[in-house]
Amino acid sequence: MKRRMAGHAAIVWAAAALLAGRSDGQPVGMRQPVSPQVNPDRTVVFRLAAPAAGKVQLDAQFEKGPVDMTRDTAGVWSVTVGPVEPDLYPYHFDVDGMQVADPRNQFIFPNEGFQNSLVEIPGDPPPIHSILNIPHGTLAFRTYFSDALGVRPVLVYTPPGYEENRGRKYPALYLLHGTTDTEETWTKVGRANFILDNLIHQGKAVPMIVVMPYGRAYPVIPKSAGSLRSPENLQEFQKDFFGCLLPFVEGNYRVLRRPDGRAIAGFSGGGGEALYLGLNHPDLFAWVCGFAPGMRKEEFDRNNSVLFADPDAANRRLKLFWIGIGREDGLFPVVSEYLRVLDEKKIRHETFLSDGGHTWMNCRLYLSTIARRLFQEPDRPRNNRP
Repeated sequence: MKRRMAGHAAIVWAAAALLAGRSDGQPVGMRQPVSPQVNPDRTVVFRLAAPAAGKVQLDAQFEKGPVDMTRDTAGVWSVTVGPVEPDLYPYHFDVDGMQVADPRNQFIFPNEGFQNSLVEIPGDPPPIHSILNIPHGTLAFRTYFSDALGVRPVLVYTPPGYEENRGRKYPALYLLHGTTDTEETWTKVGRANFILDNLIHQGKAVPMIVVMPYGRAYPVIPKSAGSLRSPENLQEFQKDFFGCLLPFVEGNYRVLRRPDGRAIAGFSGGGGEALYLGLNHPDLFAWVCGFAPGMRKEEFDRNNSVLFADPDAANRRLKLFWIGIGREDGLFPVVSEYLRVLDEKKIRHETFLSDGGHTWMNCRLYLSTIARRLFQEPDRPRNNRP
């Protein structure tokens, strides 16, 4: 363990030295550039001080591929791109083949697999995830204890008025992140709390509590073990979810304790978790949503055993069964096959097809779409499939 930590420290030190251009890693006397610089015309300037680097590229999700940057005489690399469509985007620099977050940007993408920064391009009207001058809910960083997994982190959003309306109980949405993301990704990248603030203020969403746990059953399931929807993680995570997390939330927050007061949704590997937990426990969840949910065709029967065993019961119990996917998402083929199976078995569901791929831009779209539907009387099923 000490050897691994020492190796990691050496890599970080080498990266810092490369960026600074000094063997001791200290950028003494070097001007520190502004980055990113978002201009009124929605062009963006990215800069990186790396005088010793031989090649630097910008890799941003609003570009089709890496963009070369140019170095000035002071050793500062820069590039101007855009105009960029209003949204919140991840990006990083490739410095001589090494991925580096923007050291001049405090807004970091929480993730265990890569280092990215975030840049926000404002719009008019403001996108639904914007931070506006309206009443805001409370975001609490909490911990709960698991006998099998130890101390577990969870973020809990309570809507505006929760502290004052002490006699009111609220529905709860359990919102799961993607593989390699963390419990913080849904707020720092997904902007879940601000999306709910805005929709509640507009009268378009029911005030609700949002619970965002860490989705890997670590340390029983190591962080190198792959997707959150793997069979091993599903089994261990559901023990934690139902045995520890659910009792913690329902013992500490004023939540409705019935199926129509609970919803579960998730992205990617967390979407696979959400479908598995929600569809196999209709006695607990009446609202189940998957955002580009991770799945494999050979796992359909096992992961949907309760749903497939009695489609009529599922149709009676589920108030909303919703799946969103981008047409360019790598999961599109297998999710399309899953939707075909649901059609064959006459299981009612709604499908939302968006442009784009496996991105958090689509996640925010999906959340803002289903948040308008949760905990309200369901309309007639509707799909935007061709």
